Amino acid sequence: MTRILIINHYAGSPCYGMEYRPYYLAREWVRSGHQVQVLASSVSHVRAASPQLAGRNRLDETIDGVKYSWLRTPSYKGNGTDRVLNIASFVCRLYSAGKVLAQSFKPDAVIASSTYPMDIWPARRIAKMAKAKLVFEVHDLWPLSPMELGGMSKWHPFIVMVQMAEDYAYRHADVVVSMLPKARDYMESRGMAPHKLHIVPNGIDVTEWQADNPPLTGAAKEALSHLKAQGYFIVGYAGTHGLANALTTFLDAAKLMHSEKVAFVLVGDGPDKRDLQRWAAAKGLNNVTFIEPVKKEEIPALLQWFDIAYIGLQRQPLFRFGISPNKLMDYMMAGRPVLMAIDAGNDPVAEAGCGISIPPEEPDAIVRAVKQMMAMQPEDRAAMGQRGHTYVMAHHDYRILAKRFLDCLQ
Repeated sequence: MTRILIINHYAGSPCYGMEYRPYYLAREWVRSGHQVQVLASSVSHVRAASPQLAGRNRLDETIDGVKYSWLRTPSYKGNGTDRVLNIASFVCRLYSAGKVLAQSFKPDAVIASSTYPMDIWPARRIAKMAKAKLVFEVHDLWPLSPMELGGMSKWHPFIVMVQMAEDYAYRHADVVVSMLPKARDYMESRGMAPHKLHIVPNGIDVTEWQADNPPLTGAAKEALSHLKAQGYFIVGYAGTHGLANALTTFLDAAKLMHSEKVAFVLVGDGPDKRDLQRWAAAKGLNNVTFIEPVKKEEIPALLQWFDIAYIGLQRQPLFRFGISPNKLMDYMMAGRPVLMAIDAGNDPVAEAGCGISIPPEEPDAIVRAVKQMMAMQPEDRAAMGQRGHTYVMAHHDYRILAKRFLDCLQ
């Protein structure tokens, strides 16, 4: 039996929402007979709901066998000073709780996994006190992400601090686990020894897809049923409506195909949704349908309505290190042919043979790919989707990924 401590500021669960990766890995480890403790912030911008601490500094609860400790931190919105204070508060709480955790839980492995790297400092302190292995798990490359995506200067005090933490992590971690498959050269340039790196991408909880999932209901079913009844070929997107998702390009493609029997469907919410709706209305795009978010358990049923599942991102140099989008895993698990408009260091769609990859932010390329896939026989599109399903089952099942992660600790 291994005792594993996961430090993840943004860790979630089925009852609170994203992010799910720590929960899925921890649940598989618990099922295999290990003990897992998750340390997370009480406040996170990616969760749908927050644990209620009622003024306490810490709340302990067990979710599906996984022990969670929620540490109280101040609320925040956006990426300004309040978020920095929230991060600082969580790191300080980790220092305060560290000695007790090391003595009571006695972890064999401490995983620092909070997207930003500053949790590596208290994580190493806990690992040293418990004589445990220290693991640095990389979601995104900070400080490169806020520098290249947010335009922050490398001399900004916050960026300087993040860079110190990242370099410290690569030097002092016993193991580095990355979701980004093409980041080795960068990590080694920051001081990581080559033998430390292991790639463990994002995954799928297969049991959720094999369960007796409910059918699609409500306005989403009504809208999609109406489109199908009218004979539309549906190109669907399900996920966040944000700037990074390049959905203006998706709508530009819809405008180019407005005279054809193709419906462009966007399911979800996000900061750019209202602007996208206004733009589509102003252009009179009757072939575009916006649908509100559906329940997580209805996602498998939702995706079955799509003839093509679309995923796109802005053209960003940061993606040269590779991608592992959860949305893409859902598309593939659903057996949908995928149209991917992302320029990245890896191409999961090409690797799986489950769709067509095109350059990002090019409406004409979307149109050509849609027409190419429409011209295929239905059974050929189905076979394309099945290849994606087979691929994700073989490479992205969390039962497989959890074992691979544990093997890294040996």
